[in-house]
Amino acid sequence: MTDDNQMISLIRENAERGFRILMAKYKEPVYWHIRRLVVNHADAQDATQETFVRIFRSFGQYSGEGTFKSWIFRIATNEALRLLGRNQGKTTLTLDETAPAILTMKADDYFDYGDVEAVKLQKAILALPAKQQLAFNLRYYDDLSYKEISAVIGSTETSAKANYHFAKEKIIKYMNSNEI
Repeated sequence: MTDDNQMISLIRENAERGFRILMAKYKEPVYWHIRRLVVNHADAQDATQETFVRIFRSFGQYSGEGTFKSWIFRIATNEALRLLGRNQGKTTLTLDETAPAILTMKADDYFDYGDVEAVKLQKAILALPAKQQLAFNLRYYDDLSYKEISAVIGSTETSAKANYHFAKEKIIKYMNSNEI
């Protein structure tokens, strides 16, 4: 089952089966979205698990406004920010406070440091301001539309497009530089 509307109907009819299908479809994309934000594998696993708990608990509050996917990614983003905030000694971070928190975190053994281009790309992404980083990750890796991105980061569609464009330009400039 790939259609979110069918999945929503199934969750309403049979919560256990519906959530198993939801997990099968979204667990990996949510994990990688969170992982790109928090960097560490164990933290990403914890935040992913908490994301699905929050989805389960708040499913009744999903209004159908915006896509189901953007609603899920909004919850995942908030959970990642909450985790980063706890690691920084705060209960939560705002999007504007995220970039410095991310730069202080170190990837774990699951990261392949042998792929120089991937390491360089990750450094470029992590150096971006938080909203640009989110817009880039959501568009490039998660293939969300600008409308969905705007719902996730709490901005306008125009702002999501601008954040993605600026992020892409900065990444291209960094990737073409001699820095590693």
